[in-house]
Amino acid sequence: MDIRDYWRIFRRNWLTIAATTFLGLLVGGGLSMLIKPTYTAETQLFVAIQNSGSAQELQQGNTFSQARVQSYVKTVETPVVLQPVIDSLGLEVRPEALAEKVKATADLNTVLITIAVSDVSPVRASAIAQSVADSLIKAVDTLERPKSGGASPISLSVITPASVPIAPSAPNTKLNLLLGLALGLVAGCVAAFVRSSLDNRIRGEAELRKITELPLLGGIAFDPVAAKEPLLAQRHAHSPRAESFRQLRTNLHFANASGKATSVLVTSSLPGEGKSTTATNLAITLAQAGQAVCLVDADLRRPMVNEYLGLDRNAGLTTALIGQAEVVDLLQPWGEDNLFVLTSGRIPPNPSELLGSEVMKNLVGELEQSFDVVVIDAPPLLPVTDAAVLSQSVGGVVLVVGSQRTKTQDVQKSLGSLELVGARILGVVLNRLPAKGPDAYAYGYYTNDESNRVSSTSEFLDRNSDMSTKGNAQGRRVQTDYDSALYDYEEAPATRFPRNDLSR
Repeated sequence: MDIRDYWRIFRRNWLTIAATTFLGLLVGGGLSMLIKPTYTAETQLFVAIQNSGSAQELQQGNTFSQARVQSYVKTVETPVVLQPVIDSLGLEVRPEALAEKVKATADLNTVLITIAVSDVSPVRASAIAQSVADSLIKAVDTLERPKSGGASPISLSVITPASVPIAPSAPNTKLNLLLGLALGLVAGCVAAFVRSSLDNRIRGEAELRKITELPLLGGIAFDPVAAKEPLLAQRHAHSPRAESFRQLRTNLHFANASGKATSVLVTSSLPGEGKSTTATNLAITLAQAGQAVCLVDADLRRPMVNEYLGLDRNAGLTTALIGQAEVVDLLQPWGEDNLFVLTSGRIPPNPSELLGSEVMKNLVGELEQSFDVVVIDAPPLLPVTDAAVLSQSVGGVVLVVGSQRTKTQDVQKSLGSLELVGARILGVVLNRLPAKGPDAYAYGYYTNDESNRVSSTSEFLDRNSDMSTKGNAQGRRVQTDYDSALYDYEEAPATRFPRNDLSR
């Protein structure tokens, strides 16, 4: 992983990181409020040795004092020092319990002893600290006194008396907040990396590149109103969605620079990835560029093209495959451009056999001779085998991948099934990409003017109803004896129609 991968993970999970960081801050602040304040009082003692005062004796005495200081520090927490404190102050604790509140330290190479006492009461902390210092002085004087009698050679003096602390020493609110903030940030980053490592969905081009090097023909940004208004003609001509499909049209032209792929099959791994809307809008965009386009709805299980375009599907592809009508009579013109639509027809019980028949192959060949481009909407690859079978009869395949919902293993299986049958894969289209964020695949050079937008789908379909009336009427005339002839498709003759009747 490089720095861009880390940055992408942070951008994808910034909400999680921010939430855990804020939670850590709250925990740090909450603990500071729940912990009872503790006050610390300190006193300091000086250790000296009794001598005559000569330079040599002073040097020896100083060395001796430093060596004895550490012993005195350890003596502070013993009952010899603490029991007199308990008795003098009337404390109801044992020396072992009091020792947990008392801490004695000595700086290196000095003869200074610092005694610190912590307690919930500032006054009691000060009193205990002063009493411990006085008790230590007496204890050292007793311990260091010669057995033969006489004064102790060591004397301890209080140089800093204990005072009542004003502010509590604990909890340290600032430190707790900083620790909570740091721990929350670390927890958020860890959660982000764990989530990213466990997430096997295709979110953008970075994940796609990990499993395939196929060309990325385009990225379609997610549009919340696309479910109600899926067609480009229903939106402003310069909307981001329209520009995405124009870019797809351009990239598809370069991917098919040899011109061999006159027919293009559009499919996906699973339902709901947007293959039908992609195929329909691609056909509309190609027709807007001046090409003669035929859109074929070959999804014989859940056909959607007729619903998007407001056309009749009772007579269509299946009608031609069983030989009940000529394709020229089933094509329905749509819109003001040179776009013809062959709807699915009635749903058969054996779609895979129909799509894999020689008749279907001949039909695609005839359409390729009559149109500049033939766009075929096929079923998803993983649930059924229809698309894999049909891919052998077309010039190229475009795989639509739904961002945020399709898993990497699904795309790998789909690509494997296409490669297994020898299909020519032109590239991949990433659909439902976020408009903003690390996985966005859009540009900002668009107008926000929506004044030319159609107010509703019904109004949009009414606008194009005149262009499709002729095709609907032709389709209704040929839907006779469909069920009885459904299984005779293998003996049905291939349709013939002149190119100049359709494309120009």
